[in-house]
Amino acid sequence: MNLGTGLLLGGAGVLAGAFNAVAGGGSLISFPALLAAGYGSVTANVTNTVALWPGYLGGAVGYRKELAADVRRLTILGAVSVVGSAIGSLLLLTAPAATFTALVPWLILGATAIFAVQPLLAAKVAQRREAGHRDRGAWVYLGVLLSSVYGGYFGAGLGIMLLGVLGTLLPLGLQAINGLKNALSLAINTLAMIAFVIFGPVAWLPVVIMAVASLLGGYVGARIARRLPVRVLRTAVIVFGTVVGLKLLFW
Repeated sequence: MNLGTGLLLGGAGVLAGAFNAVAGGGSLISFPALLAAGYGSVTANVTNTVALWPGYLGGAVGYRKELAADVRRLTILGAVSVVGSAIGSLLLLTAPAATFTALVPWLILGATAIFAVQPLLAAKVAQRREAGHRDRGAWVYLGVLLSSVYGGYFGAGLGIMLLGVLGTLLPLGLQAINGLKNALSLAINTLAMIAFVIFGPVAWLPVVIMAVASLLGGYVGARIARRLPVRVLRTAVIVFGTVVGLKLLFW
């Protein structure tokens, strides 16, 4: 790896950590950077998952009090999410690499679209909470299962997808929803990370560079959040994701 590639991946890691700390969407920065560095789509995907895993751990630990309030629901949905992640990871590792490569532009554009509608999903969650809606039972499990398959296969936008599923189908407050979303994201990405470390083509030098850089970016992002409107950062991620997706699709 030359200096330029190292700086590219380090900068992408910083930005991914910063965006995740402020508005989410960090994978829409770090994954394309790995592609630009010359890594194949599958290698870039598994490397990105491993590199950004510490951020999911931190997010779950930060909500440990909310999670302790409903261990039974967390255990059941956690088991469902692990099964879904195993399916998604298996699909990624066993299907032809050309299949994933062909899907990458659509996955990036889809994740960007999910990220773009996050404020609408958050508003919907708030409305459902105020209306005192009831638990939707089996629909919750199905929604978490499908989200987990997606998370094990690709992952960008997973947290936003889970927020929509959990917020719409569970009678919980926003903080409880966020805590559950973070815990399930950790379970999904932990299973995927283990599978990728054992069976996947992980590029370890980029993992080290981006993991350290993302931790720095998370700290910087938290400070930036006090000064820069989240809307500006969200718009930057949406524009970047759209441009990357269209570029990969047509060029």
